[in-house]
Amino acid sequence: QVQLVESGGGLVQPGGSLRLSCAASGLHLDYYAIGWFRQAPGKAREEVSCLSTRDGYTHYGDSVKGRFTMSRDNAKNTVYLQMNDLKTEDTANYYCAADTNNVVLCHRAHPLDFGSWGQGTQVTVSS
Repeated sequence: QVQLVESGGGLVQPGGSLRLSCAASGLHLDYYAIGWFRQAPGKAREEVSCLSTRDGYTHYGDSVKGRFTMSRDNAKNTVYLQMNDLKTEDTANYYCAADTNNVVLCHRAHPLDFGSWGQGTQVTVSS
């Protein structure tokens, strides 16, 4: 059974940093494209980043470019999202997702393309 478990969320002041983790069981993360998404209340789920397994290409949403970095530790079967210079508008529930349908193209990743999802971790940026 595929399971993705996010952790690392919390309350942070503007300008601060957090590192989110997504630990997988039931699948090898290095076999699939992996995405980070976020959803704020009343808003659509949006892509934060997507890591392609084919060539290691990582795509970032425009709002997080230069501030967030996605990485993967194959030995731990875990992906990370390092978030720096956090802003109040980054407040959302953050989800990781795996492309278990094998259809994702990271440069145009869409939530509906991802077959497996974690339960999310809340990030709140506030002074």
